[in-house]
Amino acid sequence: MWDEGRMIEYLKKNLKNSRLQHSLSVMDTAIKLAEIYHCDSNKARIAGLIHDCAKNMSSNEMINIMKKSGYNTNDESFMIPQTLHGPVGAYVAKNVMGIEDKEILNAIEYHTIGRKNMSILEKIIYIADYIEPLRNFQELEAVRKFVYSGNIDKALLMSFDNTIKYIIKKGQLLHKNTIEARNYILSNR
Repeated sequence: MWDEGRMIEYLKKNLKNSRLQHSLSVMDTAIKLAEIYHCDSNKARIAGLIHDCAKNMSSNEMINIMKKSGYNTNDESFMIPQTLHGPVGAYVAKNVMGIEDKEILNAIEYHTIGRKNMSILEKIIYIADYIEPLRNFQELEAVRKFVYSGNIDKALLMSFDNTIKYIIKKGQLLHKNTIEARNYILSNR
């Protein structure tokens, strides 16, 4: 189906080793979560593996790819460069790695900011990126507890809350998708 060896070679050439190790850890976490949440584990494996394939590109490279792929240049994403690697990663996954599966591409695109009405695969990749074992910060254990006990929405809410607080503390812009994702879960509980 997909050439995983080719994907790993791409990642080895284009990511720092620490980012490659993170990607492998996200892949493993996504597979575990796919089993818990009855999601296609092959799709979770691929999306988890390549979710950060554009992470080490420069902001200029990512902006050029986004413009080339038809994104609205007035979108607030252009003002928050650390979020660009999601949609650019989806572009690379499709145009370099040959991924055509829309679920996988969406999971890659929204793994950093989320969005309202996320699919289960999108939720899995978002939260796997957040909780993978190489990550270590104070709020993680509570999030891990909820996600592994079958309450992914509660885990997502906690991760959105933590992310929003962190971004506000740093004085940076919040992406509207993150706020909409949080509000969507709250209003549909």
